[in-house]
Amino acid sequence: MEADEIRGIRIEKLAYLKEKGIDPYGGRFETTGSIAATLAEFEENKPVVLAGRLVAVRSHGKVMFGDLVDQSGRMQVFIKQDLVDPELLKLVDIGDMIGVAGALFMTKTGQQSIRVEKLTMLSKSLMVLPEKWHGLKDVDLRYRQRYLDLIANPQVKEVFIKRSRITSLIRQFLDSRGFLEVETPMLQSMPGGARGRPFKSTHNAYGMDVYMRIAPELYLKRLLVGGLDRVYEMNRNFRNEGVSTRHNPEFTMLELYQAYGDCEAMMRLTEEMVSYLAKEITGSYKVMFQGQEIDFTPPWERRSFAGIMKRKFDIDPGDSAETMMAKVSKVKGHAIKVERLTKSAVMKIAEELLDEDKIMKPLFFTEYFTFLCPLAKTVKDNPLISDRFECFVAGMEIGNAYSELNDPQEQKARFLEDLEDDIETGNRTIDEDYIHALEHGMPPAGGLGIGIDRLVMLLTDSPSIRDVILFPLMKPLV
Repeated sequence: MEADEIRGIRIEKLAYLKEKGIDPYGGRFETTGSIAATLAEFEENKPVVLAGRLVAVRSHGKVMFGDLVDQSGRMQVFIKQDLVDPELLKLVDIGDMIGVAGALFMTKTGQQSIRVEKLTMLSKSLMVLPEKWHGLKDVDLRYRQRYLDLIANPQVKEVFIKRSRITSLIRQFLDSRGFLEVETPMLQSMPGGARGRPFKSTHNAYGMDVYMRIAPELYLKRLLVGGLDRVYEMNRNFRNEGVSTRHNPEFTMLELYQAYGDCEAMMRLTEEMVSYLAKEITGSYKVMFQGQEIDFTPPWERRSFAGIMKRKFDIDPGDSAETMMAKVSKVKGHAIKVERLTKSAVMKIAEELLDEDKIMKPLFFTEYFTFLCPLAKTVKDNPLISDRFECFVAGMEIGNAYSELNDPQEQKARFLEDLEDDIETGNRTIDEDYIHALEHGMPPAGGLGIGIDRLVMLLTDSPSIRDVILFPLMKPLV
């Protein structure tokens, strides 16, 4: 039977329910607990009230078995026509949301079940559910119709339940260490705190351009100036850039700042927090990701970015952009074209040539060139190298941290230098108010950003960032 024909039959059932005075879309319905809790505390003949979606039906004469599903799990329901109105039963379909009241019992085959004595219609489904995802295997369609993905694939629901637990555990971890969760503007008059092309709009009442934030950094560090010593934000950021298995224009970041800390303190915090999450979510520091094992046991290995650039390309941080390009081109074996020759542009090419993506274990890259880090302090005795790290796991960058630059004069000079080196955003202004804030005195601090979406990918063995975002941005269907 075609889907349209089935839908037509269900619409007829809907009309009949209304004729009988039965509200097909129900209302408030009190249950005695979730299905998982009911199964965990199972007692024969115990009265219970449950609600959920009917996802399977097996009829045997005047007896019907079905599977009821809620967020927590699945349970078998047993319905006899002498207890429940048989006419109502004929109007119930797979996919309907129902409430059931009855007593628990164990079937002859040892199946925990509920003997239904009362059935309540809570929401009539007019569409056919995908049968074990048959006909809806297309990945693109799964992302567009996530509601069906969640109904048909229990493992998908489990990913998002784990995601929620991960963010909850992060908050508990930071709260226990004296960090304060805060909120900073998502709509900003000037994008800053990272390199990225922003989404731009107009605020009509003020007649001004506004931007969706690319990072909360400069606002969070203003709070350090104001005397909030340990702050964090689980924030949504927006960058008007490409889409891939590791990139979505809208993504979630954890960003935190610790007064009187530094890059080294952030490294220890990253190791402690991520290894803690791995153990809590998977039960072990050793996690399987796409067929390979990742060992999150601290301490993690460290490697020098400057050392790698020297070893692979003979590049020094003081080289000119032209010299760097010549060295990279020599390694690549042919001429490389860029939109505008800057040191940052060359570094992007060099990083793409690095063969670090085969390394599964957590890895800290340290000693980045200062021109790549306009907001970071430099290491002692070498102004060309910043006190910064990037954390990679399974070839993915999941974290970025540094000792925060708190010298207002040097910060302004760095901002101006960065304008000349910025080929990505087209930004030609600097945040003067942030400089003004620094002039009031910001304590030495360590700052850390961790990509929540990528971290969830690793801890749930998900191959694409779209697998861990409930509603990823999708290109419209033509």
